Amino acid sequence: MDVILLGAPGAGKGTQAKFIEEHTGLVHVASGDLFRGALRQGTELGMLAKSYMDRGELVPDEVVIRMIIERISQQDCATGVLFDGFPRTREQARALGQELEGHQRRIDYVLYLQVPNMVLLRRIAGRQTCKTCGSIYNIYYFPSMRPEICDACGGKLYQRSDDSMETARHRLAVYFAQTMPLIEYYRERGNLIEIDGQREITVVTEEMIQMLGIVHSTNHQKQA
Repeated sequence: MDVILLGAPGAGKGTQAKFIEEHTGLVHVASGDLFRGALRQGTELGMLAKSYMDRGELVPDEVVIRMIIERISQQDCATGVLFDGFPRTREQARALGQELEGHQRRIDYVLYLQVPNMVLLRRIAGRQTCKTCGSIYNIYYFPSMRPEICDACGGKLYQRSDDSMETARHRLAVYFAQTMPLIEYYRERGNLIEIDGQREITVVTEEMIQMLGIVHSTNHQKQA
């Protein structure tokens, strides 16, 4: 079973990916991690990607997809993958689908974490991190007991420069402009599962795992 996890910045996608991987056995394949790893290791695909970057060009979809196909062809991915960070557009989705078909695989389900814009903005712009121990807080949802001071170690809290409200609005605008057509693409194909992502983390995780289990079992029954 191959699954895509979609969600805007601040939707909790990274957290949920970790829990889903632990509970289902699906291997978390994040395009960003693959990209950085290929560059660091100097692989053939990594060097090819670097050649585009050095010229100030975007890395073509086919190169990124080759990285992904190479990764999911490894033994640990044989029983299923949780895709994170790719595809981002309808064109990428079509290309990925074609490549997967060539390897007797397909995207079975797309989990879409839905969170209202205001909640997303506050999750991003309210984030604070401890310089000493790395603990994360949020001034809107779970602030530290003392302003700017970490409850865990007493270290100083800081906000990343790209976590301002203005930057958060821009990031969300770019995300939705790119991704809404992708969401519609998978909705049209009938494999989109929409999840309310503003609830407690464990509640969201349980529903996602339950939905995958129910749908997967139903499919096996139909095939039988």
